[in-house]
Amino acid sequence: MTRVSVIIPTYNRATTLPRAIDSALTQTVDDLEVVVVDDGSTDETGSVLASYDDPRVRPVVHATNQGANVARNTGLEHAGGEYVAFLDSDDVWHPEKLERQLECLENRSNEWVGTYCESAFELSGTSGRLRTAVASVLARGDETPTREGGEELAGEILADNVQPGAGSTLLVETSVARAAGGFDETLDRFQDPEFCLRLLEHGKLAHVDDTLVRREETGTPPADVIKDASQQYLSTYEAEVEYFETAGYEIRSTHELILAKQYFADGRPLRGLWHARTASISARHVPGLCWAAGSGVRRRPVPVATTVLILFVTTVLVWTLLSQRVLMTTS
Repeated sequence: MTRVSVIIPTYNRATTLPRAIDSALTQTVDDLEVVVVDDGSTDETGSVLASYDDPRVRPVVHATNQGANVARNTGLEHAGGEYVAFLDSDDVWHPEKLERQLECLENRSNEWVGTYCESAFELSGTSGRLRTAVASVLARGDETPTREGGEELAGEILADNVQPGAGSTLLVETSVARAAGGFDETLDRFQDPEFCLRLLEHGKLAHVDDTLVRREETGTPPADVIKDASQQYLSTYEAEVEYFETAGYEIRSTHELILAKQYFADGRPLRGLWHARTASISARHVPGLCWAAGSGVRRRPVPVATTVLILFVTTVLVWTLLSQRVLMTTS
């Protein structure tokens, strides 16, 4: 049996797909196969796949586009490896990514069924570097979440304190991935954490605390789509949400923050403020909120007076929420 099956779903990404495939083929783990699921591409993806004269590359083609989650599940059906590792077609792996993850699991008991690693977005330009630097400094003040385990990890994932990013960071036993049912094909967002929550019903997930995946920022669905997916996701795990919120995890309010940022980025600031009023906001979230608000203004310009008012209200709201948190911490 092959050691690892790498599953790459792709749709009209002929320009980035070779980088993803090459980063899989150049892994320091030799015993692998690369299952590339062409999800009905209409660009040069077919030619890209035909150019690989390597028996480890196994193309699977959908006649029509069915979505990334369906493509991942198709890859899972065709996987012949002991483990599966998912890789988005616009992301790139560090050469030792799989080796490090297999070593992480090597001396653990059978209850540990998979592992994920850290990833980093490739933010180019001065603004991208500034966002990364500021967020990194502010994040140091936050409490360090539990990054591996079973039930305790589920709470961190629901609260978005830990983001396994299963689409490119996860390595898991193939039999467990199949037993969990693969990715939810009805979700347009939150499919990665949702999949990991179902994996945790079958065993524990370990963590490699190194950045072994380089990701590209890609487009996100409209805020209304994300809102619907958030409601579906949280309702599916309603009992777990209640349990972990009772234990002190901020789950619903964290999703309100996610929605606030997306509405700001979509150029719908009033809707963003509506969600921000009940959001879980800490200092490390401020740069992201400000950046989202600025992006929204650039995307959908509004009168200057309205912009000033929105920025003023946003500043007051964020400052008030942060002040409340400081008082709660010191009392």
